[in-house]
Amino acid sequence: MGAFITSLESVAEIVIVIALGFWLRNSGRLGDEFKGNISFLIMNIALPASIFVSVLKYLSRDKLASLSGGLIFAFGSFAVSYIVAWLMTKILRIRKGRRGTFINMFANANTIFIGLPLNMALFGTKSLPYFLVYYVMNTISTWAIGVFFISGDDPTVEKSQKKDFNWRKLLPAPLVGFLVSLVFLLLAIPIPDWITKTLDMVGGIVTPMSLIYIGIILADAGLKSIRFDKDTIWALIGRFIFAPAIMIGFVLLGASMGHGLPQLESSTLIIQAAAPGLAVLPILVDQAHGDVDYATNLVTTSTVLFVVVVPILMQVVNFI
Repeated sequence: MGAFITSLESVAEIVIVIALGFWLRNSGRLGDEFKGNISFLIMNIALPASIFVSVLKYLSRDKLASLSGGLIFAFGSFAVSYIVAWLMTKILRIRKGRRGTFINMFANANTIFIGLPLNMALFGTKSLPYFLVYYVMNTISTWAIGVFFISGDDPTVEKSQKKDFNWRKLLPAPLVGFLVSLVFLLLAIPIPDWITKTLDMVGGIVTPMSLIYIGIILADAGLKSIRFDKDTIWALIGRFIFAPAIMIGFVLLGASMGHGLPQLESSTLIIQAAAPGLAVLPILVDQAHGDVDYATNLVTTSTVLFVVVVPILMQVVNFI
């Protein structure tokens, strides 16, 4: 019961800051320009700085080698999720324009704007190395695989037509920050203390600013727009039940084969597997001329429902 109350309190902290962003946006105090600026600030400056400092602070060469098991678990989870999601689009007869959205909602999570602050609130900074494992796989999954399902679901493009893919999207700034930090870590390159403190201070704005950004997204979508049709319900089931269940299956399978993960690592991977859908999903779907309303509804509903899902999933994690 204590863990349940603790998780509720942690989620409440997150919701309060999200509500602040929601209120500021609805009251007209945060305009469109701020929305774009805060997104750029988080993704291209604060988050890379935070990840760079965190890797050097919480990882060592020996620790890095020990995380390879988590990468394998995460890779297997993503692979199975894609297969199950694709099969479900066939079984449920999801219409064109929604299929890519459905598959991405099932497989890929909002690790940055919700997964990260949630993980920090639930497990603290010690869990960050394990979060980075899932973040790396989620980023590669989104930009190397997920976008292809969305672009291939464009109802205005014939099957014979091909669209160019921007390979630079495979290296977003946060992932670059992670890769650069690995170079400094593996080569043992010294960094002056004042630089580390500066980057740490800049990176400290990631969590509160990310939560305010989510509040802005919710305010723009409008809570009244939330609806639950068949396609939405199954996509949410995939995100909140199937995806974490698949990760749990890999964790248990690994443990039975003598390759169990530390409790903190397995808990982090499972919680991240149930994080809400990608905040950028409506933008990607709009570029592919898909059903933007459906994508927006999924992001909104999954963001709201995660408040209920996380405390329940925390109870499940305690038994693993």
